[in-house]
Amino acid sequence: MIKKTLWVLVVCAAVSLPAFAAGPTYQLAQKYVLGGEGAWDYLTYDGTQKRLFISRGSHVMIADPAKGTVLGDIPGTGGVHGIAVIPSMNKGFTSNGRDNSVTVFDYTTLKTLTTVPVPAKNPDAIIYDPTSNRIFTFGGVVPRAIVAIDAQTNAIVGTTPIVGKPEFAAVDGRGNLYLNMEDTSEIAVVDTVKNSVKGILKTQPACDEPVGMAIDVPSNRIFVGCGGNNVLAVYDVGPGNPVPNLVSIAPIGAGSDAIGFDPATKLIFSSNGRDGTLTVVHEDSPNTYTVIGNYATQFGARTLAVDPGTHNVYLVTSLFDETPTPVPSGQPPRTMRAGTFTLLVMSPK
Repeated sequence: MIKKTLWVLVVCAAVSLPAFAAGPTYQLAQKYVLGGEGAWDYLTYDGTQKRLFISRGSHVMIADPAKGTVLGDIPGTGGVHGIAVIPSMNKGFTSNGRDNSVTVFDYTTLKTLTTVPVPAKNPDAIIYDPTSNRIFTFGGVVPRAIVAIDAQTNAIVGTTPIVGKPEFAAVDGRGNLYLNMEDTSEIAVVDTVKNSVKGILKTQPACDEPVGMAIDVPSNRIFVGCGGNNVLAVYDVGPGNPVPNLVSIAPIGAGSDAIGFDPATKLIFSSNGRDGTLTVVHEDSPNTYTVIGNYATQFGARTLAVDPGTHNVYLVTSLFDETPTPVPSGQPPRTMRAGTFTLLVMSPK
């Protein structure tokens, strides 16, 4: 259980609302059919070798987003959700929800080095914290927990129970990790050295069902996609704040499942799978935000990765076949059409 000494805050303060304005726009520049088996979840862009890691259900596909070609594959990652890479250590890690494990792979060769069973069910997001030199993953099924893994030794060094269903996370480089918990509409603040929850923010009514998250470290701001009410919520996470403080909200499209940030352009991106759009928001100042626009992607493109070198945004989706009504028990209303898994490249113009 979470300790009763936690700070808990319900946000009711007035916040700034952004205006819509003309500015740098985005367009669908390329569509590459990658094919292959499996659905998808998180994407991770590797700026060092300019590769895109794509979780595909039972394996990880690695693509060259500039050419639209498949470079390699990491098999045996059952129920994979996320990928974290550490080029300086020549290692990468995947969170395998169905297998309740983390796969450690060689960053260069993509060969599996070891598999670490984790004491948490359905580990979802995964992230590296350089302050503690730990990998963190988050069990999404009760009993839920935050699992810390030493990135050097691959040993589990801590497990902390949590109540809410974890989604995405961000780290600030000062030993703080911020974790969205979707079903309880909360953000947990985690001490990455002590591996303990030291504060919880209640995000409703401003933000319902927080899912995706990105961070602007110099500005001390986290950007949270709120799937329940289709807004981007911006929080101050500066030193001295026991929990994040809401400073702004902006409308985004429906079905957001990931948020990205480009530090050079100060643009924030939301991938909206339900309405097939990419919402682009500009950070004018730490407390002021302008919605640039919503740009057509494709239905189902719900997760993204930002390339800070080219300023491109990468999304993936496929074509779908409608399932006859009534939908059989346990089946989705739409099924992926074989061979249509596609990489979308959104570019500034």
